[in-house]
Amino acid sequence: MQQHPLKLKPVSPRVALPLLDKDAIIADAPDDETLKDKTEDLVERIAQLQRQFYADGRFALLVVLQGRDASGKDGTIRKVFTGVNPQGIQVTSFKVPSDEERSHDFLWRVHQRVPARGMIGIFNRSHYEDVVVTRVNGMVPKAVWEARFDQINAFEKHLAANGVRILKFFLHISRAEQMERLEKRLSNSEKNWKFNPGDLVERGKWKEYTAAYRDAIRRCSTREAPWYIVPADNKKVRNFLIARTIADTLSSLKLRWPKADADLIAKGLDSGQ
Repeated sequence: MQQHPLKLKPVSPRVALPLLDKDAIIADAPDDETLKDKTEDLVERIAQLQRQFYADGRFALLVVLQGRDASGKDGTIRKVFTGVNPQGIQVTSFKVPSDEERSHDFLWRVHQRVPARGMIGIFNRSHYEDVVVTRVNGMVPKAVWEARFDQINAFEKHLAANGVRILKFFLHISRAEQMERLEKRLSNSEKNWKFNPGDLVERGKWKEYTAAYRDAIRRCSTREAPWYIVPADNKKVRNFLIARTIADTLSSLKLRWPKADADLIAKGLDSGQ
């Protein structure tokens, strides 16, 4: 299948990262119908690759989804992974830490949810909450969250050295688009349950969150665990870009089907009679 040139590039820590509202949309993107069709092709490709990925068993894939409230993390999971065998995938949504989790280091609960080889793991929010939310809300001193950047990089490098491929996506939406989506949560009876008054409180700290995300992404985009900025005002653009990056990553692993024992194949079904 010929791909559209629209493609994500890893964030470089040496390049400025403004995260402006205008960066949340791609003006010259293909039309929605084209994007929908191409994304469906990519979703099927991911499903096929995932079956071989699971059987191969040499690698794990960790997909990290970060973004402001209503940026589309749940929607991304539904659309991009709709064709994947549930047996080969695990989704973890990181909420406010429990008392037990708070009694350990901040990466303790995260490490427990890292996917095993052969599995695709998805983090809906992640350890990056501990250098974003904690910073914006003054939960820990600056010296603590500053030190965590290096700790995260070391942690992710360790995972990569042990067969875990890591893709980190920041779903970037504009302030106007976020408000529109929050309003829909109030007006749509099927989405009322997703509305949290606290989202409006956090929205009031827009500049603070922008600064926190900017630092976290730039300082923790590495060769082993790159960050990608996903313009997410248009959901179809978002889905296409993430699906393409995941499909291309799986393809790059040169997956192989395990070979059965030659003697067993030679004996065939008669060996069991």
